[in-house]
Amino acid sequence: QVQLVESGGGLVQAGGSLRLSCAASGRTFSSYSMGWFRQAPGNEREFVAAISRKGEYTYYADSVKGRFTISRDNAKNTVYLQMNSLKPEDTAVYYCAANGLPSIVVLASLYTYWGQGTQVTVSS
Repeated sequence: QVQLVESGGGLVQAGGSLRLSCAASGRTFSSYSMGWFRQAPGNEREFVAAISRKGEYTYYADSVKGRFTISRDNAKNTVYLQMNSLKPEDTAVYYCAANGLPSIVVLASLYTYWGQGTQVTVSS
C-alpha cells in the first residue's frame, strides 16, 4: 500500500514557475515507477510525465516537453515536477500516481495508487 500526497500547487502568472512535490509513504518507494497527470474542468485526465524506478528514464507529453521536468529522490520518498514557462492551458488539478510495473507507463488505467491532487492555476 502506498499513500501519495501532493503539494506545491498555487496561482502563478503566465511565464512563471512552480515545483510540485509528491511524498509517498512506505519503505518501497523505489519499487514504483511514478507519473504525473492533470485534469482540467470538463476534460479527461491526461498524462504529463513519468519516471522510472531509479530515475534513469523519463518521458513527457508533447505539450510539456522542454518546459516541465520530472525527478525523484528515493531517499526522501518524493517525486517532483518542476514546471517552467507556464501557460494558461496548464491550469488543472495535478495528480501524482504510482505503479509497480518495471517500465515507464503513460496510461492512467495502469497506475495503482493516486494522490488527492493539487490545483495549479496559471493566469494570463
